[in-house]
Amino acid sequence: MITLAPRRPSGTVEIPASKSQTIRAFLIACFSREESVIRHPLISADTESAIRAVEALGAKVRYSDDKAVAYVDARGVNPSGAVTVDAGNSGTTAYLLLPMAASLGVDLTLTGDHQLCSRPIGPLASSLGDLGASVECVDGKPPVRIRGPLKGGSTTIECRTSQYLSGLLLGTALGEAESRIDCSLLYEKPYVTLTLGWLDRQGIEYSISEDYEHAVMKGGQRFHGFDEYIAGDWSSASFFLAMAAMAGTTITVRGLDKNDPQGDRKILDILIEMGAQAEWDGNAVTITGPERLQGGEFDLNAIPDTLPILAAAAACAEGRTRLTNVPQARIKETDRIRCMRENLERLGVLVEEEDDGLVIHGTGHVSGGNACGYGDHRIIMAMASLSAAAAGDITIDDESAAGITFPAFFSILESIRR
Repeated sequence: MITLAPRRPSGTVEIPASKSQTIRAFLIACFSREESVIRHPLISADTESAIRAVEALGAKVRYSDDKAVAYVDARGVNPSGAVTVDAGNSGTTAYLLLPMAASLGVDLTLTGDHQLCSRPIGPLASSLGDLGASVECVDGKPPVRIRGPLKGGSTTIECRTSQYLSGLLLGTALGEAESRIDCSLLYEKPYVTLTLGWLDRQGIEYSISEDYEHAVMKGGQRFHGFDEYIAGDWSSASFFLAMAAMAGTTITVRGLDKNDPQGDRKILDILIEMGAQAEWDGNAVTITGPERLQGGEFDLNAIPDTLPILAAAAACAEGRTRLTNVPQARIKETDRIRCMRENLERLGVLVEEEDDGLVIHGTGHVSGGNACGYGDHRIIMAMASLSAAAAGDITIDDESAAGITFPAFFSILESIRR
């Protein structure tokens, strides 16, 4: 449990590396079966799940003394027996690893914590079956047992999470023959762009339509060892950007790439539309909040992870804010639409829950009160961020899950609270 008194944050923060990029880096390094160097990786619960996975497959991982550099030796990746991987809470690890593991022909069982094992994996399992793998799971959820190889062929899939398509693109590149992937539905397109960036740097041959709904992957390809730097995480940065916007203070966030393919960088544009001002200087952006944010309507389909923090910001704004077209927020670590409605109502905010989002009626003021973390790192950090603008103390029942992606969040928050 943690109680945060209302204090206005200001100052400079350094943002840790991207979780999405770090996990992709470790998995591609593993399946290169060569040696790779990953500079500035994120070390958190989610990325440690990916690291344990690659080690279970035979890769050796070591670090510089300050863990600023990770060295991955994947020359020993060639498992002959059955392998079990516990992906913990990391959906990214689970959804990307399964298709890649199928390409090895390994007998792999993937499981995770209770949250991960409640998340749907049936569409991905079905597509892997279409492409030649043997897949076993109960009720379309982990644990999942998969045996390759991926032989190629055609599949059609609904991607309510972009991680399904990203995993299929990574896995089919290593498959035996050409694969065709048709997406009858695709959410979160910027994360596919991020995956395609890795494929391009690896020299992988593929074709994909402009809307990413039709892809053809040449089979029989391979990944190669690399030396890559991991840029800062826009998802983590979003909390500090929103704090300044909510509190009407100034915060400088360092370590970001203005042109990064991470979709969550769009939150800066949304906060500006709500009244904040921002100025770039190299890899740092300084954001200054207005006297009062203004509500608006925002389509979050491409950036579902921002729903919790934007819901918090909307609670501090004047007027009606609608966060829409983000039904996939219900199948993340928690049902984030329901959880944020319940939490904001506990603080006296009028909120309407829609099938695909939230309508928040802000008055410019948020009271203190008790909040539930629901074991969800983004819910926890969003509610903690509200302490920047609340009228009273905010108590969160359990803050520990913040370490899934941002272990230093609360120490950094404390360092800038005045």
